[in-house]
Amino acid sequence: MEFFQKLYDEHENVNVRFVGFTTDLTRYDFGIIYTSLFFAKPLVVCMQTGRSTLLDPKDLDDTEYLQKVFKMDNNEQTAELIEFFKETIPQSHFETEYE
Repeated sequence: MEFFQKLYDEHENVNVRFVGFTTDLTRYDFGIIYTSLFFAKPLVVCMQTGRSTLLDPKDLDDTEYLQKVFKMDNNEQTAELIEFFKETIPQSHFETEYE
């Protein structure tokens, strides 16, 4: 480990929510990890593909970002996912000085 500089090594008890649901177009399975790390953004993991991202409500306004992260090319699917996440992802109370 002499070549690495440790940036963080945190242990935290977190809330995890596993959600599976279907729409007319597809099935979704997500793990949502609520943590105080990473600017309090929940870590969202697609259990089918392993793709993951940190999300907060502001990120849900960027349709292209969600399409890129979860590899979706169907706008209707993206709209369904945004609707789900808007009900699921809590409002962040964390403010940064870097905005």
